[in-house]
Amino acid sequence: MATGKLIVISAPSGSGKSSIIKEVIKDKQLHLEFSISATTRPPRAGELNGRDYYFMSVDDFKKKISNHEFAEYQEVYPGRFYGTLKSEIQRIMADGDNVILDVDVQGGVNVKNMYGDRAVSIFIKAPSVEVLRQRLHGRGTDSDEEIEKRVSKAEYELTFAHKFDHIVVNDSLPDAIGNVRRVIQDFIA
Repeated sequence: MATGKLIVISAPSGSGKSSIIKEVIKDKQLHLEFSISATTRPPRAGELNGRDYYFMSVDDFKKKISNHEFAEYQEVYPGRFYGTLKSEIQRIMADGDNVILDVDVQGGVNVKNMYGDRAVSIFIKAPSVEVLRQRLHGRGTDSDEEIEKRVSKAEYELTFAHKFDHIVVNDSLPDAIGNVRRVIQDFIA
């Protein structure tokens, strides 16, 4: 039975992580499947259980925490949990595909520690905190206060970069996509 590998991608908000993952996952030669996260938040319009997220109650989520069923999880707000089920990772790897995880920085470190050599961890970062701030302003989705909170969190998250196997600076999206693709190709080869 073929077994896939695990690719963990983490980054501060505004670093371009989602854009990079969206492009890299299109490369069929990499045999990547995106891991579906579990959450306690209610589904938004059009979201389906098992496609967008595994939606569950707080009690069910906490039961799975107690049973050590998560590779990583976080309580983002009181009663609002997000996490990656070990069973989801195993399901994808058992099919021989490679799992790509989009997780927060601390979750990325935890997953790498749990899976060791079966995982590669990639930290995406903007060229500077100022560029990050400009990108967040450019989105036009957050207040100045929210942007400063995100920048402050990003400065903290940058202190974890050295715990990752690879750091990719996203100063040019096409270059960053190419660099991430190369890291994945080398890892799965």
